[in-house]
Amino acid sequence: MKNLTTYLKYSLAVVLATGCDTKELHDLNINPQALNQVNLNLIFTSAELGIASNGTSGDNRYIDWRTNIGMCAYAIQQLANAGGGIAPGDKYTVNAETNAAPFDFTYNDQLKNLAEILKQSGPGGFGEGKYLNMRQAARILRAFSFARLTDFYGNIPYSEANKGTEGIFFPKYDTQDAVYADLLKELDEASSALSTSNPDEGFAAADFIYKGDIAKWKKFGYSLMLRLAMRISNVDAAKAATYVTKAAAGGVFASNAENVWVAMADGPGEWTNQNGISRAFDPGDGGQPAYLSATLVNFLKGTNANSAADDDPRLMIISGGIGDWTAAGYTPITVDPLKQKGMPNGYDQPMLDKLEGQAVILPKTYSRINVKMLQDSDPYMIMNYGEVEFLLAEAIERKIGTGISGTAQSHYEAGVKASMQMYTPYDASLTVSDAAVTAYLKTYPYGTTRPALEMIGEQMWVNKFFNWWEAWNDWRRTGFPKLTAINYPGNVTNGTIPVRLRYPTNEVAGNPNYQSGATMPDELTTKVWWDK
Repeated sequence: MKNLTTYLKYSLAVVLATGCDTKELHDLNINPQALNQVNLNLIFTSAELGIASNGTSGDNRYIDWRTNIGMCAYAIQQLANAGGGIAPGDKYTVNAETNAAPFDFTYNDQLKNLAEILKQSGPGGFGEGKYLNMRQAARILRAFSFARLTDFYGNIPYSEANKGTEGIFFPKYDTQDAVYADLLKELDEASSALSTSNPDEGFAAADFIYKGDIAKWKKFGYSLMLRLAMRISNVDAAKAATYVTKAAAGGVFASNAENVWVAMADGPGEWTNQNGISRAFDPGDGGQPAYLSATLVNFLKGTNANSAADDDPRLMIISGGIGDWTAAGYTPITVDPLKQKGMPNGYDQPMLDKLEGQAVILPKTYSRINVKMLQDSDPYMIMNYGEVEFLLAEAIERKIGTGISGTAQSHYEAGVKASMQMYTPYDASLTVSDAAVTAYLKTYPYGTTRPALEMIGEQMWVNKFFNWWEAWNDWRRTGFPKLTAINYPGNVTNGTIPVRLRYPTNEVAGNPNYQSGATMPDELTTKVWWDK
């Protein structure tokens, strides 16, 4: 220590003797080889790709395969799995990668990129005052990503997250109610601050979603605000009402033309540019089984299984029929709506053989996802207009917020129509006519075949096909549709549908704040704050 003190004194004396001022002394500590400025446009594009399959982390199938599909699609009974792939949500088992994927990938992918954008576009950053719209869009994407994390786990690192450059390597946990309060504030401020008069600095070219369309970004911000406000409506009615009112006043989605799609492409890199959901199911790539659940197929087939007249028009959009899908291509056996059959959840091959009374050949027995929606270059949906209409209908039914024009029924019917007619970006042939929508609404009038809130919940559930993590969130909040849990031997939930993810083992072991701040007990059966 004596030698170190002498050295420091000597160094300071040299500095003083040579007349170095504070700036010159500071400059001595700058690595001339370091990257001190980055292209924020490229980082923003990466962040958008990140919210679609977390593509920039090296494997764009990973989080969809493990969590969106593996847990959520099966837990909410839109897909079923008799074996193969990753499917803890089908039989309520534990998969460490399923639990860890959202936590690890989201913090290390889009949230890391968004933190850099906000740092460099904010006070003292090299882009201060130059990237104002990009900054606000980044705040909206940040709210989206943090909402997904807290919805999965409950309490999460938030206020101290992604601050390693500030020396915070073990961030504290924030409670979910505190996270939600700040996310709603962020969406309010960011959506209001977006303006066509703000400097652009390449934002339009960097934006894969709206090509810099500020009006649509504002609607995305307010629509996401509506989603988060309704999510907390069972536990903080006053805050929910405040932000539902703000969202309605600000302006939410008004057509499918405003849906949030992230553009995907076959190239130049399959690991970052291609649709991770498609890749997970592709027999020549991921190979995850793509069988539809009996719960979903039966709902789409309507009340009369022997007639197609009362079917949901989406039956043969979501289902590609019963057939064999291999790396060489898809060979349908039947696309007859009356013959579509979903696989029951919670069954393995021997159990299916016993159920069907014969050795079951899965590809010849059960309906699959339509391969027209599983191309690697298909766009990735983040949020859509139909969901917004259902949330407005629910808000009116429950008298949450003010300033919403129209009736609950008008919003419900608009939501059904939007949901049925939103699939053409996958393939132009996936159309539903206005007449078909009208016939369906006449067959199942609002609030008559079932209570209004139940019908809204069911339609939101179908609307979220592919967006299974959000369908899982909706089901946990509303209880709709009414799902029958399975009780597969050896399941870890005592025969109840999982309601959250466990924290990653490396977080449990590595962050000393886990014990005092995380949602406990850290089990699949522990409800998060808003799940009442």
